[in-house]
Amino acid sequence: MSDGTIGVVGAGIVGLATGREIALRRPGTRVVVFEKERRVAFHQTGHNSGVVHAGIYYTPGSLKADLTVRGVSLLREYCQEHRLPYQETGKLVMAVREDELGRMEGLYDRARNNHVPDLRKVSKDEIKEIEPHAGGIAALHSPRTAITDYPAIARRFAQDIEAAGGEVRLGFAVDGLTRVPGGIEVASGQDRVRVDRLVLCPGLHADTVAKLARDGAAPRIVPFRGEYMLLKPERAGLVRGLIYPVPDPRYPFLGVHFTPRVDGSVEVGPNAVLATAREGYKLSQVSVKDLARLAAYPGAWRMAAQHWRTGVKEYRGSLSRAAFMKDAGAYVPGVGVADVVRGGAGVRAQALDPDGTLVDDFRIHQVGRVTAVRNAPSPAATACMAIAEHITEAVFSPV
Repeated sequence: MSDGTIGVVGAGIVGLATGREIALRRPGTRVVVFEKERRVAFHQTGHNSGVVHAGIYYTPGSLKADLTVRGVSLLREYCQEHRLPYQETGKLVMAVREDELGRMEGLYDRARNNHVPDLRKVSKDEIKEIEPHAGGIAALHSPRTAITDYPAIARRFAQDIEAAGGEVRLGFAVDGLTRVPGGIEVASGQDRVRVDRLVLCPGLHADTVAKLARDGAAPRIVPFRGEYMLLKPERAGLVRGLIYPVPDPRYPFLGVHFTPRVDGSVEVGPNAVLATAREGYKLSQVSVKDLARLAAYPGAWRMAAQHWRTGVKEYRGSLSRAAFMKDAGAYVPGVGVADVVRGGAGVRAQALDPDGTLVDDFRIHQVGRVTAVRNAPSPAATACMAIAEHITEAVFSPV
């Protein structure tokens, strides 16, 4: 069933899952994954919160909803097979104000339509049974929501690709794509590799790499930095599982929440501030080139007009630990500035349409022999193996 050589740009978890799926589904096909960094899972995957989402939030019938629900079962089985961390800590999506109860009810109906397993409504007293230190007046409890180690999974995917005869080529920054008879030439400086078909999973650089493949300009990637606090070790026992707010449907981010990690630590966060560089993990990292591209895009100004108030609030939390912890204290009363230290940060590749709409669903384009993943934000790590199945079907569809 050999299909020649299939290239994949990007050694994050989606790119590696896709390379693995192709290698295993099409024996004899050679897979080459191109990655500009010197190790896999360097960017979004390496800064992931580790949550395995159950499918509560996503519009029924959307690609996100369908692939997340399938992806959870695939990921659970894979982790069990390879003895990778997978802990079903459970999640509370908690209302702390009366005006959130209607949104919570709508979220419950959506989750049921998505067939989220074992989800139930819980009262204020039941919240205390699950999370003794939590606040809240009502909640949804998802006992099957889990945590894992996505960088470890990504490294295992890379091993699977190599075991199937493929290659993960590190330090290969793709800067040119040229159509040649029967395939595509992938360039990094003077290096050239010919492939028969190509999948683009470059995350934070999804739009710029897609441009090399002559895909459309939209959507553009807008980088949002998510910053975390860490509960001090002596306070980590205040949280047993995941504690989330009821999300605002107007905004694609879930708000500050409490997230246990597989190493025993507990993160508080993230916020969501516009990053000043695509790989801007710190406030001090600024890319004039990235900012100029953003300023030249009409969608960025339309987004700012719609969400500037939220943006101001998020920046306030970025600069002030007290402001950051103000909202968190509503979910675990008594937890404040003295209980946390600054943790790490990640940058989310958020796609933005020209009308200023923050793209919510996964978006995958087909351009001849190239399959371009243009938007794969959270829960893409959860859904990675199902996304890989979806992409593989697209890759081998008739050109």
